[in-house]
Amino acid sequence: MKIITLNVNGIRSAANKGFFQWMPAQQADVICVQELKAQPDDMTPEMKAPDGYHGYFHCADKKGYSGVGIYSRHEPDNVIEGVGIPEIDAEGRYLRADFGNLSIISIYLPSGSSGEHRQAIKFFFMAQFFPILKGLAQCNREVILCGDWNIAHKEIDLKNWRANQKNSGFLPEERAWLTAVFDELKLIDVFRKIEPSPEQYTWWSNRGQAWAKNVGWRIDYQIATPTIADKATHAAIYKQERFSDHAPLIIDYDHRL
Repeated sequence: MKIITLNVNGIRSAANKGFFQWMPAQQADVICVQELKAQPDDMTPEMKAPDGYHGYFHCADKKGYSGVGIYSRHEPDNVIEGVGIPEIDAEGRYLRADFGNLSIISIYLPSGSSGEHRQAIKFFFMAQFFPILKGLAQCNREVILCGDWNIAHKEIDLKNWRANQKNSGFLPEERAWLTAVFDELKLIDVFRKIEPSPEQYTWWSNRGQAWAKNVGWRIDYQIATPTIADKATHAAIYKQERFSDHAPLIIDYDHRL
């Protein structure tokens, strides 16, 4: 089983940059996407259901904003949109697809970088989402949460960590929350389980020459329950082409959907 996650920063923009030509060639079983910035009516048939894939989406109420999606070769047994909290679901941040005893979730945590108001919303999301994560961790299902969590966990996970300790995405409270996800809930950062080396990033600012100089952040994850995490065999960040300011995170699992 191959799973890809990518924040597309606008599904139409990613399409124009060749994402839907690249995607089928990867032969992934599931592709999770975030930040669609589109409603279903804005999307072409190719965007909704690329050749060989079923497409499912949870869009934000606000046009041109947020939204998550899942593309799957196999039709899921069940699809769940949202978490049942109106303030969160209005922003289109959670979509779950069930395949037998495995749930694959496309998740997009808020960014707090635009100001204190959005940081407060991010903290609200984190507080509300932790019990949901706890429920997933204890539900006797295998779960893989794929997406942009907008938090770099450790110093190894961003280039300029010293300068960013007071900035959204690397605040002590955010990092402690993610540590609790791993340590208390026993969920696994699958990429880090396989790849311990530094300078492995999934997002680069458009300012300066961040991409050229690899001044990045690792804020996109596949976070999984232990049994399925143990089946991960290979992880990679795809950087040969650029479809957005994020890079696709690709992980192979010794598991058949």
